[in-house]
Amino acid sequence: MVAHSGLITVMDRAARKAAPRLRRDFNEVQQLQVSRKGPADFVSMADKRAEQTLYEELKKARPDWGFVMEEGGEIEGDPTKPRWIIDPLDGTSNFLHGIPHFAISIAVEEPRAGKDRGEITQALVYQPLTDESFWAEKGRGTWLQDRRLRVSARRELSESLVATGIPFMGHGNFKQWTSIFASVAPEVAGIRRFGAASLDLAWVAAGRFDAFWESDLKIWDVAAGILLVKEAGGFVSDFRGGDRFHERNEYLVTNEGLATRMNKLVAQGLKGA
Repeated sequence: MVAHSGLITVMDRAARKAAPRLRRDFNEVQQLQVSRKGPADFVSMADKRAEQTLYEELKKARPDWGFVMEEGGEIEGDPTKPRWIIDPLDGTSNFLHGIPHFAISIAVEEPRAGKDRGEITQALVYQPLTDESFWAEKGRGTWLQDRRLRVSARRELSESLVATGIPFMGHGNFKQWTSIFASVAPEVAGIRRFGAASLDLAWVAAGRFDAFWESDLKIWDVAAGILLVKEAGGFVSDFRGGDRFHERNEYLVTNEGLATRMNKLVAQGLKGA
């Protein structure tokens, strides 16, 4: 049994407490109460119930920490203490259509003096249906349950499987995405769009995907996944190859062997956008 911090234990327990209700709701998806909160952006009672469970469990463990949550927004805590960044149900559209690909995402953000954005130091992405718990701690690697993960070692684009997120109604830049797709697609073995960014990133960390790109994501979509990738030996940049991915809201994720060529392909796509 690999040793991890008490924080990872807290996060894993919270996710596992929220998961059974998600599984039950998923099996009764036709009976879910669904309300509209924006163009093609649905929120179900399942989201809200899962988030409330996570909030209660994490609040109990760290009463003075703040929260950033997809449904509940920002809840201030002690500014000198970390805060939780939570997506209770990443892949809501999959969930509501009966597609078994969604996850709970939890990250810990440590404050940094003089910085608007803190540093992610612990991360967990949990898939309730497969019981896969991807977790990472800064400086301690990325794990799937008790198995150490590394990004893939592929160096040839022609052998690589790349994940992405496709713009949809009210979200994303269609012209930019189409241009990047046209640059990347002819060079790789395949492109997949599964609809849950946290799992896309976890799968890059696990070597299932070799690269990933997407824009117009929220912090709760990527906070945990980015640490998973970095601690598994992967690279994260913006579409221009820089480190302003949060600021630009552009995420390009690769392994070492593909980083330069993927950056060139995406940059080439940007020129055509």
